Order: sequence, then C-alpha cells, then structure tokens
Amino acid sequence: MAIDKTNRVNALFEFYESLLTKKQAEYMAMYYGDDFSLGEIADNFDVSRQAVYDNIKRTEKILEDYEDKLNLYHNFIQRNEKLDQIKQYTDSTYKEDQKLTDLINQLEELDEE
Repeated sequence: MAIDKTNRVNALFEFYESLLTKKQAEYMAMYYGDDFSLGEIADNFDVSRQAVYDNIKRTEKILEDYEDKLNLYHNFIQRNEKLDQIKQYTDSTYKEDQKLTDLINQLEELDEE
C-alpha cells in the first residue's frame, strides 16, 4: 500500500510540480524522490519536523486536487494502455507495416518529452 501511494505521489508530482511553490516542490522531491526523513528535511530548512510533515500532507492534498480537476495523470495512464493495445494488435496483425510501426513509436515518444 505504501509503495502504491509513493508511486502515485511521485507521478502526480511529475505532472504538477510546476504548479507548486518552490518550498513545496523541494520538500516533495526530498521526501518522495530522495527518500529523506522528515528530520533530515527539517534540519536542511531549519524548521520543525511537524512543519515539514504538515507541508508534505498539504502538498499531497494539493496534488490530488489538481489531478481531480485536470486528470493529466489519469489520461496519461489511459493513453498508454490504449497505445499498448494498438502495439500488440499491430505486432500480431501488421508485422510488416513499417510505416504503422514508426507512427506508433512517434506517439510513444510524445509522452516521453
């Protein structure tokens, strides 16, 4: 369960990081990305562990609110699932169609940019 939450928060952070304040982004990157403890983050910013905890919890809520309104992560997951289905179908039905394969690869690259 904790791994699922961490993966989700990291994914939401990737999509919505630019909408956060600098401090929110730094706390989230350190806590979820770099696996810093609350105490380590508190020491780096000269604040209490409670202040770090509160900021992280508020920021998690903010990220979820952004996702509820904008659905960027949800849509990304759906697009990737459909793209995987298209690739499987193409691989089994249109193996020799290099143009179709190239177009699918280009679609995949769009999400990587």
